[in-house]
Amino acid sequence: MPLPFEFVITGPPVSQQSSRSGLRRWRQKVRNAAVVRWGPEAPLSAAVDVMVTIHHFYDGARLDVDNIPKPILDSLIGIVYPDDALVTDIICRARILSANPSLHNATDMLLDALADGDEFLHIRVENAPGQEVHFD
Repeated sequence: MPLPFEFVITGPPVSQQSSRSGLRRWRQKVRNAAVVRWGPEAPLSAAVDVMVTIHHFYDGARLDVDNIPKPILDSLIGIVYPDDALVTDIICRARILSANPSLHNATDMLLDALADGDEFLHIRVENAPGQEVHFD
């Protein structure tokens, strides 16, 4: 599967701080959603560094944004990449659905999920930007 790769998971995320059983179910939900989109392709090469962007669109209670990525990154091991050590960049954002967040360069998948109006996560994996460091 070429990068960028994206998928959507409906419902709220589960925090790294959750119970073992809740975390196990959440990781399986993430894996299932990724497998459906990734298909039968082998994971990326171990030589490919990636950036993962996670957008959590919600109304209601917000999780601490720093607790969202780890279970997702772990869930993609063996499907998208062979090891989460290949993730060199992470962007994780939480946005309120009812605030009509401003979108730039949104994909059809993201627009479709927003149109449904329900809480979801949009996850995108793409080639890492290399060694550049930007302070925009």
